[in-house]
Amino acid sequence: MNLAKLGQRIRSQREKRHLTQSQLANSLHISAQAVSKWERGENAPDISILQPLSTMLDRSIEWVLCGNEEERSTFEATVFCSSLRGFAGKAASTSPENIALWINGLFHTMTEAVLAGEGVPVKYTGDGFLAYFSGKDHAVRAMNAARACESAVSERDLLITVHSGKVYLGSIGHHEYASADIMGETVNTVFIMNRWATDHSDKRVIFSQSVKDLIVDETSASFYGGEGVVPALFS
Repeated sequence: MNLAKLGQRIRSQREKRHLTQSQLANSLHISAQAVSKWERGENAPDISILQPLSTMLDRSIEWVLCGNEEERSTFEATVFCSSLRGFAGKAASTSPENIALWINGLFHTMTEAVLAGEGVPVKYTGDGFLAYFSGKDHAVRAMNAARACESAVSERDLLITVHSGKVYLGSIGHHEYASADIMGETVNTVFIMNRWATDHSDKRVIFSQSVKDLIVDETSASFYGGEGVVPALFS
């Protein structure tokens, strides 16, 4: 195997998908240093990493190893979406500078919580923050991040929704300005959950039955309980 060419393929495809080394590493539940070593041709991905790596790069295992064949795929993940109830009204009565300071402080705290759980921040839009968790125990890590945000952020209007399922990671936008984004029914559902919870719940963390089903160990089941589970419509 030509490690230099393998590393070039990984780097080229990662950059085409507008992923940083850290984003790819977090998606694979490994260190950014490991990705860096692949791309420098110093090492090759472990066989256990090949399938998830091929999914993240939007290529087949054969392409990763040999440069042949292409394929598109989805992967299992837990999506984390946040918003602020009443944000539009507050923004209308506060200067843009103060809104930016306030919202950036919240985004910083939540992003640190997501990164601590080896999640991948995707984008910020107004008062919204979108991220995903993949790999081992992705639902548990996403809920840990959500609960950490709930504890660390004093803003009572914070709303976090969490949903698990298949997602597609792709590059969205003009090729000179595109960025990595996640798409699919799971992402659509977590947004719908967020809108539903804005009007029908006063809880700060809302999660679907699919998330609860993935949290199987007794400690997690006891910690999360049934509080915050949305109706079966979102399972």
